[in-house]
Amino acid sequence: MRRTRVKICGLTREEDVVAAVEAGADACGFIFAPSPRRVSVERAAELTALVPPPVARVGVFVDAERSFVDEAVRACGLTSVQFSGTESPEECAGYGVSVVKVIAVGTDFDFSAAEPYRGLTAALLLDTYDPQRAGGTSQTFAWQLIGELPGWAPFFVAGGLTADNVASAIRTLKPFAIDASSGVESAPGIKDHDKIRAFCAAVREADQGEEDT
Repeated sequence: MRRTRVKICGLTREEDVVAAVEAGADACGFIFAPSPRRVSVERAAELTALVPPPVARVGVFVDAERSFVDEAVRACGLTSVQFSGTESPEECAGYGVSVVKVIAVGTDFDFSAAEPYRGLTAALLLDTYDPQRAGGTSQTFAWQLIGELPGWAPFFVAGGLTADNVASAIRTLKPFAIDASSGVESAPGIKDHDKIRAFCAAVREADQGEEDT
């Protein structure tokens, strides 16, 4: 049976981490870059302590110094790091944990932008292009224009996903994983537990629908 993984990102509160895990999230994301959802290394360590295996603990960074990323990995027990800035392929290597590289999708998107990261990252994440912000746009991109995803890396999809539209994203792109943040919030950094549960349930229903077709 197909099983699309779910990542709930931008977690800042203990109760929200617990709600995500209990709802069936496969990964919890913690942002270490400028954002209303930013957490310190010390705060993230408190939150990641609530994430049981095998749920992944993902740190999100934007053009951060390698020493800072290494510190966060050690202090928080991160199992993966996500790079959402202009990190080069070479800057994504050598962290000792899996690396997810974000590829921004604009109107002129071409998969050649991802090609240099082949073999250097564990997965790629497609997110909506915004000239001012590296993620957290709350806006979807034109899924239907992407076409078939290349098979050389697992793909995450992010950008304005909610319980109402996630099934369409899954049907259109058939990604490895789905990433939600603002779509499961009542305010930036404050998760709505009902929305988290509804989002995870919508993903599972979409997977079941794919199996039935």
